[in-house]
Order: sequence, then structure tokens, then C-alpha cells
Amino acid sequence: MIIDIVGAGIGGLTTAIALEKKGFKTRIFEQAESIKPVGAGIILANNAMQVYKNLGLNDIIKSNGQSISSLNITTSNLKPLSKVDLNYFEQKYKVKNIAIHRGILQKILVDQLKSSEIILNHKLKSVIKNENEFVLRFENGKTYKSSVVIGADGINSVVRQQLFPKNSIRHAYQTCWRGIANYNLPQNLKNELNEAWGKKERFGFVQISEDKVYWYALKPYKENKNEWAFNNIKEGLYEFHPIIKDIICSTPMQHINEAEISDLKPTKIWHDKNVCLIGDAAHAATPNMGQGACQAIEDAFVLSECLAKHEVNKAFKQFQKIRLPKAHYIVNSSWTIGKIAHYSNPILVKLRNTILQLTPSSLNKKQNKRTFQLRSI
Repeated sequence: MIIDIVGAGIGGLTTAIALEKKGFKTRIFEQAESIKPVGAGIILANNAMQVYKNLGLNDIIKSNGQSISSLNITTSNLKPLSKVDLNYFEQKYKVKNIAIHRGILQKILVDQLKSSEIILNHKLKSVIKNENEFVLRFENGKTYKSSVVIGADGINSVVRQQLFPKNSIRHAYQTCWRGIANYNLPQNLKNELNEAWGKKERFGFVQISEDKVYWYALKPYKENKNEWAFNNIKEGLYEFHPIIKDIICSTPMQHINEAEISDLKPTKIWHDKNVCLIGDAAHAATPNMGQGACQAIEDAFVLSECLAKHEVNKAFKQFQKIRLPKAHYIVNSSWTIGKIAHYSNPILVKLRNTILQLTPSSLNKKQNKRTFQLRSI
């Protein structure tokens, strides 16, 4: 039996690796013409690194990224509002939280594949479900028959739109810019992820290698997503801590990517007999918890374990039962955080900041425990 995976992103590649280790053969269809080290940064939180440790990839990922042991929310001048110390979870699970270039991670994953075939330049056009198989039609005119399909093709998943039509994308009315700066943070900031909250803008940054800093900036819009260009919001960001201005000025403009922030309204159906959705195709979240890719990585682990123990339909059913509650918790929590972070009313901003400062570390630890704990199969 060959398992077909649509999408060679982080979730699709990790799933293929996990399935290979269970003895399955996989075939991956990817719309890109080549796998290139492009993109910005990614935070591999403790739960994701537990999966990669299980797959034997902890050391190589750790050596190509930067460990982070603290997640901080600050004011625009980097005055702390909330701090999550990750040392407890590092000691508990014996893995670090790693910040890494997304392109480097993708290359690591591709290089780990032993028998899986990656078929490039295949953008899915349609998927037709017949009695005992699927017909995958691609925009290049090619057609493949498949007995088992895993949709790992992102928030705009063609697999989901055609086979699971009762779903909808929610728009957060926020624009996000991401970039990689040629920059070295001060020593006291090298192992931290800091996210500064201003009046309207947010700016997060983290070291991902010796001389590279991954950063992101967000700003809400009212009606037109094109009302903000990055050049128009830099002045506001320049009012933040001087380090933030230095980071922006150290980034080539052509290396800054822009995207609208959206998620997938939680849906309770991810599978139907021999087809299953994973990652953003099933439960896309806004990036406010840094868990989007991490949840796709968890999917890969759980799905491979279920398929190793059950026939396909039962395995997909068990996978959904295990993963749905946590994935929906992440989606809903991240959506709420995104709204709170962009309060503009001065009274609400002051109240929000006071609550963050007064929140006990024990509560932060409890919330992160739910995020980082992997469900045993």
C-alpha cells in the first residue's frame, strides 16, 4: 500500500518520515518546481522537538538552530510584561525549544527521507473519490490513482475544499510581515523570543543562527488588507526599542514577506474512510502561539502511530479523536490572544498589561503544560 501525501511542507515531510519508520511507503506531491531553502523562521516548541527526538532528528535540528529558553511579552521598549521560563519543560522532556530557518528545516527533513518519492511541479487541481480509490488530477495535466490520501496542503487545501466542503476560513484583519535580518542580538537576548506590544503594532524577534535574526511584525486593518505597506508602518516600529529599528534596517527589503493572518474555523470532520487532513488543512491557527507547524508535527507523530496499529479507516478515526481537542484548543486560544494583543483602547491596554504582569508563573506553566504534553497512543 502506498500512502499519498499532498504537500511537501513541514507537516507533509514529517509525516512521510514518521510513516517510513513504521514501514510504510509514501509518495509526496508538491506544487513547487524545486525544494529551495526559502521562507523566514520557525519556532519548534517543546512538543515538536519531542516528536523530532522520537524520529532521531533532535541533534541535527538543534545543531542547525538556536535554543531558546524564555518566551517574553514586553512593552514597545522591551519592558517585561510576561515571561515564560521554558527550563522546566526542557528538563522534563529532555529537549530544547529551537528557533531555526524554515528552509533549513525543510532541507533537513527532505534529506532524511529514504524511500519516499517527492513528485515536484504537481499542483493539485481536483480530487475525485470513486468507490475504492481517489483520482488526483494536477494542473500540469497529469493524473494519478490513489488508495490512501493525506491532505497536507495548507489552509487553502484543495483536498479539504473538494472532499470536506463544510468549512470556512476566518480573517483576523491583521497583516503580518516576516523577515530575516543580518544581525547579532546582545548576549542577554540570544536565547529568548521577545514579542513587543505597542499601541497598534506588534514586533517579535529571535536569534536563529550566529548572525541571523528572524522577526515578524503585525498590524490590524479595518477594511482593506492593502491599506498598510511595510514602509508605511516602519515609522511606528521605529518608536519601539532601538534594537527593533536596528533589526529592520539590517533586513534587505526584498527579503521581507507579507501575508494576511487567517485561520480555519474549527471543524469536527478531518477524515472520511481512506482520506485524512493534517496540519493547516485540518486546523490552521493564527500564529499567536507559535504552534501552527508544531501542531502539524504532532499530527505526523500521532497519525503514524495510529496507522501502525490499525487499518486505515480506524486509524484515521482514532487520529481525529486524539488530536482534535488539543488542535481546537490551540486554534481558539491563538485567535483570542491575537485580538487581545491589538487592543487600541488605552484603558483596555493598561488593564491587559496589568493582568499580564500579575499572572503568576504557575498559571503560565499550567497553560504551557497542556501545549507541550504529547498524548500517548
